[in-house]
Amino acid sequence: MPTKIEKIKPNYAFIDGQNLYQSIKEQNWELDYRKFRVYLKEKYKVEKAYIFIGYISENQDLYTELQESGFLLKFKPVLHKEHGIKQGNVDADLALNVMRYYSEYENAVIVTSDGDFDTTVRYLRKKKKLGIVLSPNINKCSALLKIEAQDKIDFVSNFRGKVEKLKL
Repeated sequence: MPTKIEKIKPNYAFIDGQNLYQSIKEQNWELDYRKFRVYLKEKYKVEKAYIFIGYISENQDLYTELQESGFLLKFKPVLHKEHGIKQGNVDADLALNVMRYYSEYENAVIVTSDGDFDTTVRYLRKKKKLGIVLSPNINKCSALLKIEAQDKIDFVSNFRGKVEKLKL
């Protein structure tokens, strides 16, 4: 009797766009998103990479660049707070989509330094669905996130050179 061949599921990345952007900016360098997308595919076998980001109409060129680089954008309305501060809180959306697509992927790659994702990371780890947490900022990475990710965490500073050296 023939056995059913099970299709291997791809890996998905779920990226906290604001956290990634701010962390890279604070480290005084500019991330080449096209190279970063290639890195995610080559290193972590990421087939779909979702960036959760606040929508600001003036940033249309950035959104186009991200889409052309192979990212899938998930927008959140941006709130205009006092002193000109803009906030597009994407945490709940990112966590929800990790679960929404849960049956579609083999492993999740989470890109954030935000401790709000400790519960999501703990759950994925328990279910053996956590590929890795990529923290954009080793100095500002939440202690909770480090605890929950344990040996499945890496920092942008550890792979910055690898991303920058990629030939496209």
